[in-house]
Amino acid sequence: METNITFDEWTNLDLRAGEILEVEDIEGANKIYKLKVDLGTETRTLVGGFKQNYNKEELEGKRCIILMNLEPKTIKGIESHGMILAAVNEDHSEIKIIQPDGAIALGAKVS
Repeated sequence: METNITFDEWTNLDLRAGEILEVEDIEGANKIYKLKVDLGTETRTLVGGFKQNYNKEELEGKRCIILMNLEPKTIKGIESHGMILAAVNEDHSEIKIIQPDGAIALGAKVS
């Protein structure tokens, strides 16, 4: 069910352009990777469930949109601080990372 948010709630989201620098397997995890993402002024570690749709080589160098102000969460012993946005089908068998169109500075704000 769709829930509307206010414009003020939307402006609280901090979405930024980033680039995936490194991708690592996580021991005992068959769906998630440990990702290091360049955001221009900082590099963040994230955990992302892309393993069934992307191999490591496909992800390295890929531009993406990051939700920056998501509360950090520890997953498989790794603190993930943010979330890479992706479009998914209903059963989550198909996942496509959302990318900025064309060249934009890393860390550029999405609005």
